[in-house]
Amino acid sequence: MSGTGLAVLAVALVLTAAASWWLRTRDGRLRTAQEEEGVGGPTAVLEGLGVRPADADLTVVQFSTAFCGPCRTTRARLQHLQATRPGLAYVHVDAESHLEAVRELDVRRTPTLFYLDREGRLLGRSSGAPRPEELTAVVDAHTGARS
Repeated sequence: MSGTGLAVLAVALVLTAAASWWLRTRDGRLRTAQEEEGVGGPTAVLEGLGVRPADADLTVVQFSTAFCGPCRTTRARLQHLQATRPGLAYVHVDAESHLEAVRELDVRRTPTLFYLDREGRLLGRSSGAPRPEELTAVVDAHTGARS
């Protein structure tokens, strides 16, 4: 292999490693409403799906698909948290059955979670499977629960 070929290979490996690291740091991370300026007014769309944020201190809406492994894990975590945190409401939305809402909310991957307070304000959202400890911390912070 020539020196040019080795240099191209090295650059490709470095770029791939950097992109992989960047994606991994963003995966499942909660982004606050201020970071989500591109999504305007998701509350009306979510309420059209039957979400009632006034019923709980924190409402978590999960968009998922049937064949998404991380979606099943996230759903199980949220159902467990809902059973142990009375201030939490969990709503599951099948993304494939609600494509118009998926487009309006700019859901690009599953699971995507939206976090709403009692007044229906968007607190944040996450794309990809959230880390268990971060999900629990967000729920506890908004429901007043103690771990």
